[in-house]
Formats: sequence, structure tokens, C-alpha cells
Amino acid sequence: MEPSMRIVPPVAPKSASLTAKANTLGLHDTLQYGLRSIAAETKSRGGLENRLARWEETQDNLRLTMMRNLYGVHAPARLLMERQIVVSNPHIPGMGQSNIHLDILMGRDEMLEPADLFLGMEHGPSLSIHSEMEKKLRM
Repeated sequence: MEPSMRIVPPVAPKSASLTAKANTLGLHDTLQYGLRSIAAETKSRGGLENRLARWEETQDNLRLTMMRNLYGVHAPARLLMERQIVVSNPHIPGMGQSNIHLDILMGRDEMLEPADLFLGMEHGPSLSIHSEMEKKLRM
């Protein structure tokens, strides 16, 4: 992640289309570009979908860059270190996992999402904590 003052994610480079790999007659050049893959041509993501997928990353990069410009290099480094410590905190298996500490460090503590209500327990809690511990510890 390089420092950037970009507000919105950049436009993703377009994947090579049939016209980019065509010879002078407009046909796909198999000898130069290999076999044509219809799956690769149809699975390319649109520009808006790509931007929405990278929206939070871009906003976080902007916040860290502004923090670096205001307070120095130590401020974003400390924040990233605190995030890493909070993420590596082990949870009890079989129980709902809520990482309010990470939400506070990311600035998402005032946002309400479906995961906050259900805690990833849409199917109900596991009734056997012992079997969950054995799965986690590979016993």
C-alpha cells in the first residue's frame, strides 16, 4: 500500500479483449497469444464492481496518508501495529466472534451492519464447545 491522496479507487485496467489479441484480419492469433478462453473474457469484472470492492481500502489508505502528513510516520505505523495486535487475538471456538477493538481502530464503531446483529451465528451456536476446541487444536 503506497501513500496516496486518492479519494476513490482507480479504474482497473481492462482485461485483454478479443480485439486486443486480433491479427490484421480481425481473427484471434492463437500462435502469438495462445488458446482463446471464453471464460476469461466473460468473467472480467466491471469498473463499478471493482471500485466498490476496493472502496474501503482506498478510504483507509487516504486516512493513513493524511495521518502521516499531519503527525509523521510514527502515527500510521502505530495504528497499523495496533490493528495487527487486535486481529491476532484468539477467540473461544463455538462462541460468536465480535472484534469491537478492530472496529474502533478502523473507525467503524458507529456503523451498524448485519454482521453486528447476527455475529455470524445465522445457523445458531454449536452445542458442543469441547468438539469445537478439539477441531481448533486438531486433536
